Amino acid sequence: MNRAADPTAGLTRFTPGRRLSLTPRILIINLLPLLLLGGGVFYLDSYRKQLLNERYKLARVEAQITAEALAGASRERQEALLIQIGKEQKMRLRMFDAEGNLWADSFQLAEPSFAFDRPGDETWQENLARWLDRAVDTVVGADPIPDYVEPDDPDADAWPELKRAREENLTQIQLRDASDGTPVINTAAPVGLLGATLLTTRNAVDITQQVREARSTLIIAVLLALFMSTLLSLYMARTIVSPLRMLASATNRVRQGRERQVEVPRLPMRRDEIGQLARAIADMTDTLRHRIDAVEHFAADVAHEIKNPLASLRSALESLAQVEDTELRGQLNAIAAHDVRRIDRLVSEISEASRIDAELSRATFERIDLVALAQNIVGRRDTRAENADHRVVITRPPGGAQVLGVPVRLERVIDNLLDNAVSFSPPGTPIELTIDRGDRLVTLAVSDHGPGIPEDAREKVFRRFHSDRPEEEGFGQHSGLGLAIARTIAEAHDGTLIAEPRSDGACGASMVLTLPDADVPRR
Repeated sequence: MNRAADPTAGLTRFTPGRRLSLTPRILIINLLPLLLLGGGVFYLDSYRKQLLNERYKLARVEAQITAEALAGASRERQEALLIQIGKEQKMRLRMFDAEGNLWADSFQLAEPSFAFDRPGDETWQENLARWLDRAVDTVVGADPIPDYVEPDDPDADAWPELKRAREENLTQIQLRDASDGTPVINTAAPVGLLGATLLTTRNAVDITQQVREARSTLIIAVLLALFMSTLLSLYMARTIVSPLRMLASATNRVRQGRERQVEVPRLPMRRDEIGQLARAIADMTDTLRHRIDAVEHFAADVAHEIKNPLASLRSALESLAQVEDTELRGQLNAIAAHDVRRIDRLVSEISEASRIDAELSRATFERIDLVALAQNIVGRRDTRAENADHRVVITRPPGGAQVLGVPVRLERVIDNLLDNAVSFSPPGTPIELTIDRGDRLVTLAVSDHGPGIPEDAREKVFRRFHSDRPEEEGFGQHSGLGLAIARTIAEAHDGTLIAEPRSDGACGASMVLTLPDADVPRR
């Protein structure tokens, strides 16, 4: 487990003002698909072309069938057919002879079956629809369509499609645009073998109506969807952006340090990721404040603890220059040397205490046999006579006890606990070191037979620079940081270190270290 990994490594730093804020991003992302859907309005032109192609086929068949019916019929019968077909199919039919002269027109033989809307008579809705038609044709790049204009000369040569039909003797179709924007389909077809031709004219108003209805339906649906999507996007942006802005504002005030008691909103009603972020930032801010307070208190304690031996050293050195008595000068030299050692010990302990958190946050934990580690420590201390005349009795569980951690740091914890037990144990009494395994945890308890620790003082012993030593120990032999450092190491290993009375009820104290069992998976 490498705690040195930086989760923010490789992330580019965000610079305000260079990018869009979150609200327009949400709007753009949600509205873009609808805008693309709205663009489908312009592609209804393909639907219109499909309808026209179908109508071309129908017009060709109608013209050919009508031409066959007119071929060989008498003039009176031809005129009757022109009137009948024109009324039933709502078309205009014109017959031209072999010389191209107009000799029959269904609109002249009977009442016209349709009429074009005159410009200026349309409603504003129709004018808007025509404007949209032109806009769509412009956007999609539609081929220009010639306007439908009745020629002044009624002869066949005035109509290009008629001229081609006469020359090629094949049915020809021509699309034109009426003054009201509707398509006009002209179909020219040869009649019989005598050179006569038929011209049919149909105003395909229904095609325009179908396209405009489809476009109107699509536009209304897109506008409604845009409206709803805009409202939902703004609501979503508000539920996301507002709390983020509150958090940013609060953390910025915390960073500036202008308001010591700035409360970072925890958003307890939010059960989503925003709420989790708010509570994580609030917890992080509280932790940082505690750490800052701890550093400030630590610095004040350091200054106080170093000031005392420095004052004693200064007094001894100042007096040394004025004293001529050899014995008294020796005592002053001893005091000065003692104060120097005391300052050196304090500086070493303070240095270790200040860097222990940083070191453990970057350390790689490894699997450790706590029983073997304790046995090695006790054996080394016996060799160096660090246990004095005390015998350390180790009680271990069957199968050993495995934990995850940094061996040298856990060794320091056990050493500190044994040093503490040696200091308070009466001469010749044993010290018990008991290792046990429980539910997901491994405990290591160091028990002595000393005076014990009053209940109201069991937390004070872990405070930095707290020193309550036996009278027989020389003053200044301990920095008061040993148990504080031991607890810091324990907590960095996700464990605890507490002071308790002996479990057997006898006189004495028990320091209990608890660590997660390496053989039990972490939750």
